[in-house]
Amino acid sequence: MFSCSLSLDSGLKTRHKMNTKDIIIIGGGPTGLNCAIAAKEQGLDYLVLEKGVLVNSIYQFPTNMTFFSTSNLLEIGNIPFIAHGDKPTRKEALEYYRRIQQSWDIKVNLYETVEKMQPAPNGIYSIQTNKTTYHTRAVVVATGFYDTPRLLNVPGEELPKVKHYYDDPHPYIGQELLVIGAANSACDVALEAYYKGAKVTMAIREHEIYPKVKYWIRPNIENRIKEGSIKAYFNTIVKEIRKDEVTLQGPQGVFTIKNDFVLAMTGYKPDYSLLVSLGVPIAEDEEKKPIHNPTTLETALPNVYVAGVLCAGMRTNKLFIENTRDHGEIIIQDIIKKQRQAAA
Repeated sequence: MFSCSLSLDSGLKTRHKMNTKDIIIIGGGPTGLNCAIAAKEQGLDYLVLEKGVLVNSIYQFPTNMTFFSTSNLLEIGNIPFIAHGDKPTRKEALEYYRRIQQSWDIKVNLYETVEKMQPAPNGIYSIQTNKTTYHTRAVVVATGFYDTPRLLNVPGEELPKVKHYYDDPHPYIGQELLVIGAANSACDVALEAYYKGAKVTMAIREHEIYPKVKYWIRPNIENRIKEGSIKAYFNTIVKEIRKDEVTLQGPQGVFTIKNDFVLAMTGYKPDYSLLVSLGVPIAEDEEKKPIHNPTTLETALPNVYVAGVLCAGMRTNKLFIENTRDHGEIIIQDIIKKQRQAAA
């Protein structure tokens, strides 16, 4: 452990020498942008680092995806989110967050990957990316979880026909498509692909569709399964994936089905390799949350915070954009509080 002071006055000389930031925000999604807005409102010298495109996770959502949340619950920065329907689409969300970045003139470095973090002299953190090295007094990790799928860890998972992200139904028209999973994403994918002309089979680990599937999806998928339009194997896991078939194991034993494509909608998890490279401690339990103060969101590392859905660890269905919109303000207020205490 080590401590670091966030006094701007005491650090002016160091900042000038090393170009030290007040805060570096890792992740350019809605939470990262919201943290940047809060930092900018307080006059802090900040920078957002994003390894992909702006709001990279949303960009990877299915092309025709509709959010479960209403547009007003996705708003940040006091800028209205105007959508054509009750629930906005992926396209509308991308446009909205582009407008947020432009309206607030948020400083975001895209396609810049954080590789590691080390403590530097005087309580300053040194952050190394694939392009350069930065120095900062505080760090916010707001990387979400959608970039890291939960793998099946079965032979053949590396084949090109296997995807952990759903894009568009068009490639699967007339094809034997296996959808793995039974939560919202899996059910939504199975239905859309079926309606567009795919021959859909589902492999479901449990004995039923996930009980918390959205109320407007659940009856539809259950009826399609009941009538046989979508074939579903319950209490079934994938054993092996091959070029033209998949081997499954169910209550009656091991069997093989014809297959052209596999969509593994098995969920996602935080990028734990990044957290390890940053030195952020992780709880050693099933939830695997980054260890942090739930009131200030500060981790066990002084002046290093987590924000957004990352705070829930493996419980990825607990936090969303709509119930983490205050994280930026919470973190920045804690930083300002420390500045005032250091200056007193």
